Amino acid sequence: MEEAGQKLKRAREKLRLTFRHVEEASSRIAARHDNDEFIVALSRLADIEKGTMPSIYRLYSLCVIYSLDLNEVLTWYGVSASMLPGDSDLVEHPRTHLVEFRPGDNGEVQAPLAFDPGVDLTKTIFLSRMIQRWGKLPLILFNSLELRNHRYGFIGNEDWSMFPIIPPGSLVVIDDSRRRIQGFGWTTEFDRPIYFLEHQDGYACGWCSVRGTQLTVQPHPSSLCDPETYAYPGGIEVIGQVMSVAKTLQPAGNRPRRP
Repeated sequence: MEEAGQKLKRAREKLRLTFRHVEEASSRIAARHDNDEFIVALSRLADIEKGTMPSIYRLYSLCVIYSLDLNEVLTWYGVSASMLPGDSDLVEHPRTHLVEFRPGDNGEVQAPLAFDPGVDLTKTIFLSRMIQRWGKLPLILFNSLELRNHRYGFIGNEDWSMFPIIPPGSLVVIDDSRRRIQGFGWTTEFDRPIYFLEHQDGYACGWCSVRGTQLTVQPHPSSLCDPETYAYPGGIEVIGQVMSVAKTLQPAGNRPRRP
């Protein structure tokens, strides 16, 4: 396999740029950003093309000069930005929080599921490798939602507030255009809107009711969690309504018990 440095060299030679051209162009980039770290000196460029790892600043300059995609060049060095959400399974997140990532161009997102890519979702099947790690989740599992226009939340590994509907460790899709609390119109707990909210101590997910200037976040009765009331709108913000859930069947951690 061609080394990253050789790929950069080939990109430079294709444009017929000399080492001096690269140094001068990078100097202009550095001047614009008032940061000399962007400069790719002659000797440094030679080292990079021989295999030395460039700094993120110099790599940026080379991508600008060679008209290369930075994310693609990172993969030449074995780093893929698309794996950021997937690798987050190595970090335990006890608290609920927003997830900042976008679906990839291939119609997949990183989610806490690991499905066989050949699965036929129109039939009932045995998903033997389900819920092993964060992996690529086909968007069809989110019922064809336009995920690029939604936000995402991760339900903390110690957040049992909406269990069993939304277990700890679940990924939720949030429609931030639906921020008005709906006080009626449902017949069962499965129809009642669930909201994702932000308050001064973090985030919350649950059913909501508003009375006057107070908003109460109501957990699922089976969760054994207590309702929490906040000043509204000053004490809590509604991020949006939860539209879909990718959830594990066996959430990690110990379920809280009432004393």
